[in-house]
Amino acid sequence: MRASESTQINSRDNQVSQLFADHPDTYVQFLNGRFKGKQGVNRLYIERFAKRFVGGRNGPIDGWLLDHLMAQDIIDFDPNTGRAKARVRALMSAGTHESISTDFPGGYRQWWEGGVYENEYILENGMWKILRLRYYPFWHGSFESGWKEAKNFVPLFKEQFPADPLGPDELLEDFSLWPDTRVVPFHYNHPITDEEVAKEDMQAPKWLEDASTAPPARTITDWGV
Repeated sequence: MRASESTQINSRDNQVSQLFADHPDTYVQFLNGRFKGKQGVNRLYIERFAKRFVGGRNGPIDGWLLDHLMAQDIIDFDPNTGRAKARVRALMSAGTHESISTDFPGGYRQWWEGGVYENEYILENGMWKILRLRYYPFWHGSFESGWKEAKNFVPLFKEQFPADPLGPDELLEDFSLWPDTRVVPFHYNHPITDEEVAKEDMQAPKWLEDASTAPPARTITDWGV
């Protein structure tokens, strides 16, 4: 099982932090928050996800579905730094069966989700570990209503840890969901021309409007650091 896949499987949350590097820059970026170090990883995957959705057990529960398809992966290794970067598309189908308990968080519902990863990996004691896992969800929508409920389907973080005991260590300002369709920066250049994608080509202006009228392009400021 690959590291980037296993971090998404609730039935293995108790082993998730072992997939991450013992490095001061290690973090998971989820929605508009960053969970730093192995303590942050455990807070997100065990305290927040596992305890909330599977009652804290190290395995699935009946009637809870979270199929997380990862595809179109592009992985690049830099022999000069001993690090690797990966860009992967995500498509999730998730939901609960009608038999689920009425006390289950979120209740009975089904939804779709789409996003992209831009991850970094590092060799640590001869083994590949996750250094930075960045997940950018773009949209959510219920099976029943689709795009009608796509905006703010999953609430963003409002407070960071410890004010929010399950919150991130850092809040990100430049984050938004649908209808924002700005491109997440690529860790690689054009495969033929070796040119970087122009900033204005990663913006998302209104129909027939100039890019100068649109919000600035997204940035990833700590690549390669």
